[in-house]
Amino acid sequence: MFKVPEKYRLKEGEWASPENAGNFGVFFITLNDNFKSIAKCIASDGLGWEHVSVHIWRLNKSFTPSWKEMCFIKDLFWGEEDCVLQIHPPKSEYVNMSKNCLHLWRSTEKEFSRPQSILVGYTDEQLKARKDNGIC
Repeated sequence: MFKVPEKYRLKEGEWASPENAGNFGVFFITLNDNFKSIAKCIASDGLGWEHVSVHIWRLNKSFTPSWKEMCFIKDLFWGEEDCVLQIHPPKSEYVNMSKNCLHLWRSTEKEFSRPQSILVGYTDEQLKARKDNGIC
């Protein structure tokens, strides 16, 4: 379920929004790393999609978010069991309004198909079952 982390909402300045803005707003999230990085996130929902853009600031420089950072942000805005997408559209549809920014998307209208996890590898439980059955 889509939710915004209110304690990180920007409440003053040009991009500010009040708590009653719901799932729309800008959020500055301090990351637990050695660099005191900040994730600037812009959240919105509409036209059948929930959306969060993620941009990292570290040591006064802009960085593209890492996988670990994207996972952390995903779990702040959605539940751990929600499936959320990063989309690679056709190049003709690229829009780049901010360097080093990645996006998370979730449809509000329907579940999307996705490949079975076995196509990536085995879960710990599957590996144990395979070992128990003498397959590995």
